[in-house]
Amino acid sequence: MKKIRFNLLTALFMGSVLIGFIGCTSKETGNSKEMQAKVDSMQNLLKEMANGSPALEKNLTTFDTLDFVIFSGQQWVRFHESHADDIIVNWPDGHHTNGLPRHVEDLKTMFVYAPDTRIKVHPIRFGNNTGEWTCVTGVMEGTFTKPMPVGNGKFIQPTGKSFKLPMCTIGHWKNGLMIEESLFWDNQTYMTQMGLGK
Repeated sequence: MKKIRFNLLTALFMGSVLIGFIGCTSKETGNSKEMQAKVDSMQNLLKEMANGSPALEKNLTTFDTLDFVIFSGQQWVRFHESHADDIIVNWPDGHHTNGLPRHVEDLKTMFVYAPDTRIKVHPIRFGNNTGEWTCVTGVMEGTFTKPMPVGNGKFIQPTGKSFKLPMCTIGHWKNGLMIEESLFWDNQTYMTQMGLGK
């Protein structure tokens, strides 16, 4: 699937407006030194946006590795490569957790009953030009093949049914690590596809 880059679209639009403005101005009156300096500055900014910010590209690449390799491969010891130690994580059911150890433990529980859980595609990935914020969609897949613990020593027996649903992660980054992460997917669809919903 084609990846969408909103910064590029914004840059192209702003560039076309600026070029039109410059064309009209230079034909009629020309630019002063001050105006030309502003035009040059804007053109450099547009070029940077069109080429992509190195910080944004780094964070998006880190996130690709996180989902495709680290999460999907259950390489829990590598989560520090993308997550701050004191990360805040907001979950689809509305609760939030504090700290990397708790986040990793919560993620591990998903693999207890669906050990083949994985995210292998990011159809949409973008962020702001500084890389401080990223938004990435993915497709989470897996199969309910092992007993699901529900507390008090009780389990739901596996149905053998597979799930495949869209998800989204919004990341807030500082110094190359996520300090806050918001996860979104439809829990009802998740459970229904595994044979547990109505």
